[in-house]
Amino acid sequence: MPLVSVVMPVYNSAATLGAAVRSVLTQTHADVELLVTDDQSSDSSMDLLMEFAAQDERVLPKTAPERGGAGRARNLAIERARGDYVAFLDSDDLWLPEKTEKQLAFAAEGDAPLTFTSYYKMDADYDGESTDWVPNGRVIRARGHVDYRAMLRRDYIGALTAMYDRNALGTRLMPEMRKRQDYALWLSIMRDGADARGLVEPLAVYRAGQTGSLSSNKMSLVKYNWSLYREHEDLSVPQATRALAGAVWQSLRNSRI
Repeated sequence: MPLVSVVMPVYNSAATLGAAVRSVLTQTHADVELLVTDDQSSDSSMDLLMEFAAQDERVLPKTAPERGGAGRARNLAIERARGDYVAFLDSDDLWLPEKTEKQLAFAAEGDAPLTFTSYYKMDADYDGESTDWVPNGRVIRARGHVDYRAMLRRDYIGALTAMYDRNALGTRLMPEMRKRQDYALWLSIMRDGADARGLVEPLAVYRAGQTGSLSSNKMSLVKYNWSLYREHEDLSVPQATRALAGAVWQSLRNSRI
């Protein structure tokens, strides 16, 4: 059975961390390692992680040597990965119990080195477990096939659903940038010739605001997207403008779900 390395960055996440960790440990595909990087939290996040590690050897927490942000925390975890696949989950989101099992089967059937799935959205105050989740109508639907050109127009991959094949792609780290590191990683993989395939079934749950909300944080991503298009992808101004328009439209659409 393939080993899946699950990458989780943590910063002051004690309130939601337990449910996120348990959603990994209760996967029907049990051959996982949970690589957690605590980014110098000031709350009880690391204490909680150490409790999990004492109870389950699959939980492997480490503290970052210094604050570096989510991208750096993810890279520190990826560098420790031993798995055949690398997958991602933030400390306030959830995986549904069959996520890993179904996604591995989907990846094998399609010979796809990068896969993702549809996912649900939940409100910020949801305090249940992944095993308690009742499907709702707030679903971000995965596109069946995405190539580099399509990804430039819009980021179709929810990071909490992404999984890549280390045997096919090698160990791929996220670019060292403050935000949008996940989007930059998917683009770099596709730029090298690998397309991504999406599984339509929702298999994860993303913690978001209320239906119809669009946070100032989302709008602040505009400048990071622009930097990504111009500096990392070397797009011309017209190309970057078209890509940014697609990104803004996507944020507006998803915020209404």
